[in-house]
Amino acid sequence: MPALYDLAEARLLDPRMRIIGVDHNASTARGWAQSLGRTIRSFVRDKTAEFHSRIDPRAWSWLAERLDYLTGDFDQAATFTELARRLTPKGDPGGSVIFYLAVSARFFGPIVEQLAKTGLLTEPPGFFRRVVIEKPFGSDLATARALNHKLLRAMAEDQIYRIDHFLGKETVQNILALRFGNGTYEPIWNRRYIDHVQITAAETIGVEKRGAFYEATGALRDMVPNHLFQLASMIGLEAPVALNARAVRDEKVKWVRAVEPLRVEAVVRGQYRAGRIDGARVAGYRREPDVSRQSRTETYAALKLAVDSWRWAGVPFYLRTGKRLGTRRTEIAVFFKPVPHRLFRESPTDWLKPNVLRVQTDPAHAIKTQFNAKVPGPAMRLAPVATTFTYGDYFVEKPNVGYETLLYDCMIGNPLLFQRADAIEESWAVVDPVLKAWAKGRRPPAFYAAGSDGPAAADELLKRDGRAWLPLAEA
Repeated sequence: MPALYDLAEARLLDPRMRIIGVDHNASTARGWAQSLGRTIRSFVRDKTAEFHSRIDPRAWSWLAERLDYLTGDFDQAATFTELARRLTPKGDPGGSVIFYLAVSARFFGPIVEQLAKTGLLTEPPGFFRRVVIEKPFGSDLATARALNHKLLRAMAEDQIYRIDHFLGKETVQNILALRFGNGTYEPIWNRRYIDHVQITAAETIGVEKRGAFYEATGALRDMVPNHLFQLASMIGLEAPVALNARAVRDEKVKWVRAVEPLRVEAVVRGQYRAGRIDGARVAGYRREPDVSRQSRTETYAALKLAVDSWRWAGVPFYLRTGKRLGTRRTEIAVFFKPVPHRLFRESPTDWLKPNVLRVQTDPAHAIKTQFNAKVPGPAMRLAPVATTFTYGDYFVEKPNVGYETLLYDCMIGNPLLFQRADAIEESWAVVDPVLKAWAKGRRPPAFYAAGSDGPAAADELLKRDGRAWLPLAEA
């Protein structure tokens, strides 16, 4: 709803559109609108919500007037019969429809099957029917394949929009522009010049009353085969033949397909204990509601990916994600190979910092470059310096929660930023060996204090290769 509000304020929505909420809780269109209004206003008060500082009453009123509500259970055919009646009154095709499944993943298959049975996925001439689903797209390779089978039995692939809000971030979309719109980077974007890549998605929050969900999921399933692989594939893909959905998604799938299946030794799992976040004491994961006191679920995962391709052979991709860490940050860091130090052997410079390109998407939208420069003075002494491109310095940044572009693209039929069935299955194939090993009880999680950078084992993962993570607290 915050994204739809932003689109309404930008006047990008058709005045004839309607939004029908379907839920088993009894309510009315007016009651639902009032409830959503309170929620939207609460986001304004939340300074971490990436939303507006104020709500325009006219924009919200415009959107609220188009809200309707249907009380019904997802497992009852009568719900879908009534929905069809509202969408196609008196046999009228009713226009184009997007079904957004903001529901538990266990309902994806049954809802799609009921939509198909009711004829709601059949596209009338001149109109479309599309379905949006949020992760998780399965919980392992077998369940991902089963879900894809159900979805594709009910509708065509081009009707399915698997949404990942990470790809709605401007800086993530800017990776294509950065790589292929400039002559500076693409010639050196390969194993000859790049030493390794680090991708970080760090959160300060815990499981936020979602203990039951998280117990069955964990950090690896929750973040790696979708969010982090999507970021990594944007860094790793080959130049597409055109800037269209098919060409870009084809190249992303090729990159994932080149990633070697993970070995248990290449993955670190951690679980947060009690600690301090911003000076406040927080409980450990095992003390969270709906979490087992003997839980072995990981709240942190770090891993090393090996990519068997001509461009990336020998260049490791290190990924890490975790909850209750010391800093909230999502970032891609590309480390370039060091220069020979022979030229500076007579200077006081004992070592040179590597050149690093950092694409930051959260909490700030920025691109930073780190290089070495001479320190003023008579001696040849080098020190690392940085240049920073911040979006707000060059462009007027509008409030954005990451879904605006994605929802708009779904409306206009552009699936470029959405995942495809083959990419989903290839991603699960990479992590499946580790999930199976963990299911047998191997590798219990290492503990880390809330507010830290994660478990020491994650540092050892890179230390074995003579490398180190960028500190989370580093600006």
